[in-house]
Amino acid sequence: MNNLFTELENQNKQIPLAEILRPKTIEDFLGQSNVVAPNSPILNLLKTNRLFSLIFWGTPGCGKTTLARLIATKTNANFIELSAVTSGVKDIKDAVDKAKDALRAGQKTILFIDEIHRYSKTQQDALLPHLENGTLFLIGSTTENPSFQVVPALLSRLQVVRLNAIDDKSMASIIKKGFTYLATNYTLMECESGVLDFIINIARGDARYALNIVENAYFASDLRDNKRILTVKIIEEICQQRNTRYSQQEHYDCASAFQKSLRGSDPDAAIYYLAKMIAAGEDPRFIARRLITCAAEDVGNADPNALNIALNAHKAVELLGLPEGRIPLAQAVIYVARAPKSNEACMAIDTALSDISQGKDFPPPMHLRDAHYKDAKNYGFGVGYVYSHDAPDYEQQFMPDELVGRKYTQE
Repeated sequence: MNNLFTELENQNKQIPLAEILRPKTIEDFLGQSNVVAPNSPILNLLKTNRLFSLIFWGTPGCGKTTLARLIATKTNANFIELSAVTSGVKDIKDAVDKAKDALRAGQKTILFIDEIHRYSKTQQDALLPHLENGTLFLIGSTTENPSFQVVPALLSRLQVVRLNAIDDKSMASIIKKGFTYLATNYTLMECESGVLDFIINIARGDARYALNIVENAYFASDLRDNKRILTVKIIEEICQQRNTRYSQQEHYDCASAFQKSLRGSDPDAAIYYLAKMIAAGEDPRFIARRLITCAAEDVGNADPNALNIALNAHKAVELLGLPEGRIPLAQAVIYVARAPKSNEACMAIDTALSDISQGKDFPPPMHLRDAHYKDAKNYGFGVGYVYSHDAPDYEQQFMPDELVGRKYTQE
């Protein structure tokens, strides 16, 4: 009975176009010429049938899973595929047992773990001994920076390979393959001018998403004279609004670019990164805190009002929330970006802190020490201090004796 259910289930499966068109050979793999170009290190290793453990780090739909499968095919390796979302230590143990069986039969094993950054430290540690003794080779895929998400012990045993978002030229080829497949296996089609460019633009380097658009738009399009007519309007209606791509790495990258644009006095770039962070759902209070930091660190006393404006923007965001809060944030961003810049305060305090950390931790001179209690003068505390308002021209030493003449601020 179970076999019958499985057979019926397989018959009713609708395999996505992106899966059907998944490349079958390295030569058909598009968009990662830096990784699989002729004489590239990875390709040269594969030609010698050498396997090694690695992590593919890249945006969704850039070919991480596909490349892992192609490597297994190229090296004739046993391929075990797990998802970190649904698997755990037990699944790793089962994979190890299968890898041992394959070794006895003279075959190497690649264990592919999708979204490996979702594994806990314990789950990642469970992989270590089996990589160490050569039972299997690991290929992990992740959309997050492995330096943040993979434990150091595992990371030291892996080669990290950065995959790029699919470039426009390669994306055009992939989309055209989708058009050709559908027209050949179903009904002829005709594309309105601008359809290809529109899909490339909205897919943003994600080949899977692009082929999903192609497939859905094809079957949603009008049938005229036994021909499918694909239009930009149909694709717009299907796609609606796509969320801004925003991984943890991009969170840090955008925040960094935002602050550097403010520091570099480029209000247009700063507004763009502000918009990108807001569109991605970034906490506006986080954005405001970055703005406050820049107003103090990079504008400083060149325009002290910048700090007040940044602080008020933070308060306004807390009162208004979004979307209204975007306006005071934008107002403050433009002001801080256009303000004159001085990092004197930041440099001064950091230099003084550095001196103290290096052992220049000296007490104040005797005449500046606290003398408000009865016995203070018996110790010499406060003796000789001159009240500055009474004698504004009197030259008095304020630095510790050992640092007289040391400058932290600019003249």
